[in-house]
Amino acid sequence: MSVIAFVFARGGSKGLPGKNIKPLCGKPLLHYSIEVAQQIPEISKVYVSTDCDEIAAAAKAAGALVIRRPAELASDTAAEWLAWQHAIRYVQQQGVQFDTFVSLPATSPLRAAKDVTAALTRLHSSKADICIGVTPAARNPYFNMVKPKGSDEVCLFINDQPTIKRRQDAPVAFDITTVVYAARVNYILENNALFAGKVTSVEVPKQRAVDIDDIYDFLFAESLLKNGAALDD
Repeated sequence: MSVIAFVFARGGSKGLPGKNIKPLCGKPLLHYSIEVAQQIPEISKVYVSTDCDEIAAAAKAAGALVIRRPAELASDTAAEWLAWQHAIRYVQQQGVQFDTFVSLPATSPLRAAKDVTAALTRLHSSKADICIGVTPAARNPYFNMVKPKGSDEVCLFINDQPTIKRRQDAPVAFDITTVVYAARVNYILENNALFAGKVTSVEVPKQRAVDIDDIYDFLFAESLLKNGAALDD
């Protein structure tokens, strides 16, 4: 298989301004994703897709190639799937052919190389179109997640198994993480949604599945890194 990794990092971030290049334990957040990709022998190139000059400079400093993302693909409302398609087509237009696409969002700096390798292995040992990273969910729609019911009531999100009285008896639920997405290139180009085809997954432990969206997530990730907790299985 021929594999290329991508980091999609736009300049705008309302939850945590400047997030993608904010220093985390001494280096830009973006660098964690790039460095993990560089540790994996199967990955031949690492690209960063961005609309921001500062992010582009940080990407180059870490040894990544840069794809200039059009403004219409870098807004708050733009679907990242379209940025994935744009990046693949850009690389193909440079004469580079590859069959496996990997996205390593900058917001998951605690991932390990083995998490990415596991996703690649799962994708290519299965008939799946894409492999995503998941982690055990803190809440379960069968047990302790509710939705509005009428004007002044709530009910369980899923209530087709009323005999469930303990969380341990509920069907297992997982959160989708931003740790890794590994997909077949043609699948991304020929479809418009992640779940349009056959999706498989690899489980990532909670301490490596932190997804930085705001300052509290950032401080939590920083604490885990400083204490070495993210390295534990």
